[in-house]
Amino acid sequence: MRRTRTEFHPNRHCLQRLPACGTSARIETGFSLVEALTILAITALLLLVGVPSYAGLVESQRVSSAMHLLTAHMASARITAITYRIPTVVCPSDRAGGCRRDGDWSQGWLMFFDADGNRQPDSRQDILRDENAPIHPSLRIVSSAGRAQLRYLPDGRSAGSNISVRLCREDRLLARVIVNNSGRIHGENASGSKPCRG
Repeated sequence: MRRTRTEFHPNRHCLQRLPACGTSARIETGFSLVEALTILAITALLLLVGVPSYAGLVESQRVSSAMHLLTAHMASARITAITYRIPTVVCPSDRAGGCRRDGDWSQGWLMFFDADGNRQPDSRQDILRDENAPIHPSLRIVSSAGRAQLRYLPDGRSAGSNISVRLCREDRLLARVIVNNSGRIHGENASGSKPCRG
């Protein structure tokens, strides 16, 4: 039996809509006006939803970073007081080597030995750490009324009432660090829209 040979014809599968099989056709690419407007509307919608979420995420990271830095310095002050058997203070810095008395920690804080109990560094050698404005300018750090600084005794206690250091934006509480009179440190994020008072 003899096999028949079928030959492939290049125009065998050409589309019917082309002007003529075998001739080259120009294929149009790009978007129509309706497609471009649809894409633009979807992009605008995604930006409206995404940008506030992104801004909230950035703020949350700033607050978390500032809170962890503050708790780390407080824990370091406690360990230092116990190790060296010298009272150690963490206070809001006045940026001139001393402590502020108003409880505003937003410009940074100092950690220093306070052997004489005057709650101020007596010399530059007493200052163990000087943290300079570790947060974004939109955030504020303030301590509870009547307790502007944290002082650890050589046994690790923080005598007196609890101190609460609040991280706020405008008048909204974002997080706080609480130190009880036994010296334990606890950081927590605030939920809802609590006012920044205390």
